[in-house]
Amino acid sequence: RLLARRLAAMAEPLKSVDYEVFGRVQGVCFRMYTEGEAKKRGVVGWVKNTSKGTVTGQVQGPEEKVDSMKAWLSKVGSPSSRIDRTDFSNEKTISKLEYSNFSIRY
Repeated sequence: RLLARRLAAMAEPLKSVDYEVFGRVQGVCFRMYTEGEAKKRGVVGWVKNTSKGTVTGQVQGPEEKVDSMKAWLSKVGSPSSRIDRTDFSNEKTISKLEYSNFSIRY
C-alpha cells in the first residue's frame, strides 16, 4: 500500500513557478525562512534578495506542494516580514525537476 501511495505521489504533475515578494522582506530573515519552509514542504528551487528591495526566486515540485508554498509566500513569510503582494509568473508543468534542493542565492 505504501509503495502504491509513493508511486501515485511520483505520478503527480510537477510544476515550476517564479515569484517576487514585495513589502518588508529584506533584513527580516525572509530568505532563511523561505529555505526552511521549502525544505519542510518538499519543494526545490532558490530565493534571493533583489537590488530593488524585493525577494525573488523559483519553486519546483509536485503541484500540490508548489501551491502550498505559493500560499506561504503570499500570506505568511518570516515572522517579522510584511508581505504587501507576491507576483507569480512563468507557471508551467515540467517533466523533471531542474534543482536537487532549495538554496539561497546571493
